[in-house]
Amino acid sequence: MKFLALEHETPLAETAGFQPHLKAEALRAWELYCAGIIRELYFRPDQHTAVLVLECASLAEAGQALGTLPLVSAGLITFEIIPLVAYDGFARLFETGKD
Repeated sequence: MKFLALEHETPLAETAGFQPHLKAEALRAWELYCAGIIRELYFRPDQHTAVLVLECASLAEAGQALGTLPLVSAGLITFEIIPLVAYDGFARLFETGKD
């Protein structure tokens, strides 16, 4: 199942607190990418926060994977995790007898 994960900085996070964790964060993100858990990884240019597409069996598994990121472990960021399902709107194009 796919999940969209939107990063949110915690209210008390200070910019300087991020620096010691950034290399380990990139390494862990790479490991999750190689494991097929992180499928896509982006930054929002307006906020410089991460947007991830994950492939996991459940919402709990997605949360557990994100919890292994050093910035999450340090309490500097959290993620809003949104389950995604396939778009089914194209089926309306092929329904017969309904306009």
